[in-house]
Amino acid sequence: MKKIILAFLLLTGLQSLQAQEGLTWHTDINKAIELSRSEQKPLFLFFTGSDWCGWCIRLQTEVFKKPEFIQWAKEKVILVELDFPRRTPQTDALRQQNMQLQQVFQVRGYPSVYLVKPTEVNGKTNFEQLGQTGYVAGGPEKWLAGANEMLTRYVPDPKPKKDKKKA
Repeated sequence: MKKIILAFLLLTGLQSLQAQEGLTWHTDINKAIELSRSEQKPLFLFFTGSDWCGWCIRLQTEVFKKPEFIQWAKEKVILVELDFPRRTPQTDALRQQNMQLQQVFQVRGYPSVYLVKPTEVNGKTNFEQLGQTGYVAGGPEKWLAGANEMLTRYVPDPKPKKDKKKA
């Protein structure tokens, strides 16, 4: 019986690890913006205190590491982690970028998730907010229901038309 339980735990752990491997959490907002534009997907900005915020850790455990979220995220958004750790070292550039975005979105608590569409006005990037959320009890189904509601506001930019040259 102990061997069966151990095998089950190992199998469950491996499935979770394999599922999480498929997600890419970007930390460079400029690269994420480029991807968002090229893939016609909104940005998923996750403001977190990864090494101290209990609700952030809980959101990741109960939602972000679940197969339903992983599949949804791969299809629908470009993931960006904007971390404010207390013990984990960060480069000055990353810390400054995250603090600037924290001010732009007026983040007052963690976890905070914003779904946004990057737009360009007069050569500067702006963010059209589609919605905001944080921790929501009820697992991935309930959390994703709210996120999907926000995504109904996303309208992709028209794809540029390719010039057809006459031969």
